[in-house]
Amino acid sequence: MTKMTHTRFAFIKANWHAHIVDQALAGFREVIHADRIDVFDVPGAFEMPLLARDLAASGRYAAVAAAAFVVDGGIYRHDFVAQAVVDGLMRAALDTGVPVLSVSLTPHQYQETAHHNAIYRAHFVQKGREAAEAALTIGRTRAALAA
Repeated sequence: MTKMTHTRFAFIKANWHAHIVDQALAGFREVIHADRIDVFDVPGAFEMPLLARDLAASGRYAAVAAAAFVVDGGIYRHDFVAQAVVDGLMRAALDTGVPVLSVSLTPHQYQETAHHNAIYRAHFVQKGREAAEAALTIGRTRAALAA
């Protein structure tokens, strides 16, 4: 099997609900060693696609993962924001040819309670693992295609 040309990964995380979102990085690190991951913080989900595109275009990373928790704050349409973010991340991947993975969740019924926080924290760990596994799988598949 051909080795991937890049062995580093970028992980972007939104600071809104960091106590939940940071768990995605923990899950990502369960699959890919922390020494191979560069972490970048952004204020919120909406800022992720631009940075994802820049990181992917840098040529330094095998893949970029981006994590955010977009909830209904009562002021804006959270589903609109979530869709814009996911579309932007996909566009970053297609424009650069580097995998950009979304670990962005948009629950319909989130409440700031210990019960909901525990559920979503655990879910983000799992989604972080899945993103890391996807990054590795996509890298191996693309390397095999190039061989």
